Order: sequence, then structure tokens, then C-alpha cells
Amino acid sequence: MSSAPACKKLLIFGATGLVGSRITREIVRNKSQFERIAIFTSRTTVESATKSEQIASLQKEGVGVIVGDVTSAGDVARAYSGIDTVISCLGRNALEHQIELVRLANESPSVHRFFPSEYGTDIEYGPSSAHEIPHQKKLKVRAALRACDRLDHTYVVTGPYADGDPGLYFSANASGKQAGSFDVKNKEAVLLGDGNLRISFTTMHDVGKLVVLAALHADSSRNKALRVNSFTVTDSDILHEFERQTGGQAWKVSYTSLDELRRLEREALDAGKPYAVLFTLRRIWAEGGTLYDKRDNHLIDAEHVVDTLADAVAEAIKVQTS
Repeated sequence: MSSAPACKKLLIFGATGLVGSRITREIVRNKSQFERIAIFTSRTTVESATKSEQIASLQKEGVGVIVGDVTSAGDVARAYSGIDTVISCLGRNALEHQIELVRLANESPSVHRFFPSEYGTDIEYGPSSAHEIPHQKKLKVRAALRACDRLDHTYVVTGPYADGDPGLYFSANASGKQAGSFDVKNKEAVLLGDGNLRISFTTMHDVGKLVVLAALHADSSRNKALRVNSFTVTDSDILHEFERQTGGQAWKVSYTSLDELRRLEREALDAGKPYAVLFTLRRIWAEGGTLYDKRDNHLIDAEHVVDTLADAVAEAIKVQTS
């Protein structure tokens, strides 16, 4: 097979979102490695009081801002002009829009690589993965990419985010403490199982680094699911690091068994609760759905650039107490 064409002219969807902002920040930090960086965003986002400053900051860094409607084929096709790599960071509620983005990218004369919004749980970890409710939209996007005849792809599979933002694994998780929690202000934690289940994590900061490295290693990442991470630890490891960095005193600890987690998941699903996805994902992680014999960090020279558990906990404490 011939060498993969370089990823040099990037267009980012979802650049101002939770993980998208981290990915975009890291791409911009490495802007000397790329020939062009642009984001596609809506008029509403550009005019938003909470996002306009973020957009202006990107423009000062030389990032092009393309305003359009992600559901408009014309707007997207025009945005693809001169672009060779599409990086999607669209959130869970917009994942299905990627199917059309993929079709248009495959028809584009310039686009040759598509990074779908994969960051998170491995949706093809094993046979049961095909039946997990949170995976269905991403599986459709993968099917659309595999049907392309001109377009390469890269799936950056990171596992859960090791961050303290609300609802993430290193947060107080106020809306779903029983699914796991590390509450800095009250020095309380809820651990899954017996606290010794191993889970692979990636900080959102590292997600950005890993996407950049995947783009810069176009051959190594071509048409692959890169299973990458920052570190693999247990809930007990995380708790001990939180205790160490918050003065050394023991926290108040309780536990949610896997059976209880499954019960909570079924109950939320039966009631049609939107937060059911939280229990489903945490059950998948607790059952070992993030573990592999070997990581792919080495394929993109990422072994020694990722965050440690101590780094992640320090940042989570800062986020929870800010």
C-alpha cells in the first residue's frame, strides 16, 4: 500500500465543546506542524456570549472560522474546499450528523482523512459491544466510513476522561454519586466494586495530544482504531492520590457493587431516564471494557508525553474547587 497522504489542512467540527475545545487547543499549540487550521461553527455559537471570546481567541491564533449549518450539505461542501483532514468533536446529541459529513467528505476532491468523534469507550471492544445502547450512533458512523471508497479514517479510542468536570470520572458527580464519585469539597468518595477494578483513563488534555499525534503519524494511524490512554488505575489508586493531594487525611468512602450498578442501569433504562447512559458506561468500564494486553500509544510516539494520575488528580482538584 502506498504511503498515506499527510494531514496538513484541518477542519474541526465541535471545536468549542467539552472535549472539542481541548482537542482544538492542542492542535493550535502545534499549529507550526500544519498548513491550515479552520473550525466550522454555527452563527449561534459565534454570537454566543459564552463562546464569542473563545472564537475570537482562535482567530487571533490564525484559525479560520467558517460559519454555517452542519445540516446543510452546501455549507459543509464549501467548508471542505482545500481541506484534507476533517476532525469531528461533535457531542453525543449530534453524532448522527457525521454520517452526512462522511458522505460529503468522501465526495470531496480534497478531503482524504476523517477523524470521527470516537473519543471515549471502545464501541467494538467485544461481541456484546454491538448491543450497548450508547454505542449505536457511533457504530452507524463507523459503518458509513467503512463504506467509503476514497476516504481514510482514524478512530481515536481513549476510554473515560480522567477529569473533574461535572459528570466525568474524577468529579463529585453530584447527579449520580452511586455511579462513582470523588468529591473534593466534602472529602467523600464512592468506589465501584471493591475499589480494585482496573480502568483505563485519558485526560481530555491528552485526548488533544493524541489526536495531534495521530494526524502527524498519518501512516501509523491510517484506517485504524487507535486504543490509547494516559494511564490505567483502580478506584483505590485514584482515591489515595486525592487523599494525598488534599492533606493526607482519609476520606469517607462507600461502595457500589457491580450488581447494584446494573440494577441502577436497568431502573434508569426502564424509566426512560436520560442519565441511564451514565450507568451503562460506568458498568462497561467496571466490567473491564477499557482493558487491553497492549496499547497503541507507541504507534504514534505517545508513550512519554501523556499525563500521570497525579497530574489528572491535581487538575481535577483545581476544577472542583474553582
